[in-house]
Amino acid sequence: MSASQTLKQLKAELITPENFQRYGQVIFPSGDGKAFDAEDAHLNLQNGIPRFYIMRLHNKGRKFHKITRHEQCTQCLGSLEGKDWLMAVCPPDNDINEPRLDEIAVFRIPGNCFIKLEVGTWHAGPYFDHEFVDFYNLELSDTNVVDHFTHDFMKSHQLEFEMV
Repeated sequence: MSASQTLKQLKAELITPENFQRYGQVIFPSGDGKAFDAEDAHLNLQNGIPRFYIMRLHNKGRKFHKITRHEQCTQCLGSLEGKDWLMAVCPPDNDINEPRLDEIAVFRIPGNCFIKLEVGTWHAGPYFDHEFVDFYNLELSDTNVVDHFTHDFMKSHQLEFEMV
């Protein structure tokens, strides 16, 4: 890292439905037969063909300088095998085309739940300390082709983040 670059540490907090509300939803297990309610994922997948798949990610550390959002759909992510993981997020803001530095948060997500990212929520991750983690991912079939907007903090602010 050159002298002009800055490394900012972001402390991870354990995710709860209340502290994650600005970014989306946290979905925990419920009993079979429970009626649909506010605790269930409220999805927006009408702009294309939904894609539900398992992606294997390998440990890439806890640093990031790019953050992405999707403007046409919600996205659901959860780990398999009960592995915990980390996600950096920033709330959606349709008035500007970049995330607000002072609103980036990091959450530790246990392996017994999944998250639904609201349309437009900026996100970096998943990150984790395991050798690899398999994640299930629900988005649109072409999300990463036509609905993948990335902001690079290294280019805009000479800034990199580290999740601690």
